[in-house]
Amino acid sequence: MDVEKYIILSDAQLVVLSLDGDSEAFATLFRRYREEIYSLCLQRTSGNREDADDLVQETFVKVYMNLAKYDPKYTFGQWIYTIARNAFIDLKRRRRDEMSIDMIGRGASVSPVFDESADERIISEQHSAQIARCMARLPEKYRQMAEMRFEREMSYEEIALQMGLPIGTVKTQIHRARERLCRLIVENDN
Repeated sequence: MDVEKYIILSDAQLVVLSLDGDSEAFATLFRRYREEIYSLCLQRTSGNREDADDLVQETFVKVYMNLAKYDPKYTFGQWIYTIARNAFIDLKRRRRDEMSIDMIGRGASVSPVFDESADERIISEQHSAQIARCMARLPEKYRQMAEMRFEREMSYEEIALQMGLPIGTVKTQIHRARERLCRLIVENDN
């Protein structure tokens, strides 16, 4: 597919292609959202370009690593915005944790960190519980590979090495596991 053809595809179509290993589809998603996410990160970091660059990079790495978890019930923009927001929260927490006890003891203030609302936390817990129930219903070989890939965030190479399987087999089985998991989640919602 020519690069120009990717431009007219919807975000959902690009996600499907990306999950199938199409790197140009993911690159198109990146180009589509990079400036918007950078502006958000720049605003959140009070204009610190270095932190904003780091947050954009972290956001897109997390998007790539968790693309299989994207729920098309929400717009891709909402999903990536949430990931960027959480990356910012993680950065603030790390910075707070890096402050020495001496600095805090001398009266240095620790900036408050935004915490997700009770509603967001409940929804997140419900989604996690639903995914766990669906994962438990997968056949053992698919569940094991899905846990390695999506929960433990292992690479295909790491999984192949641990399982003693060719990488092509691992990719195929993870793809099948993802499809079954998606079907179980949809069936569970209905």
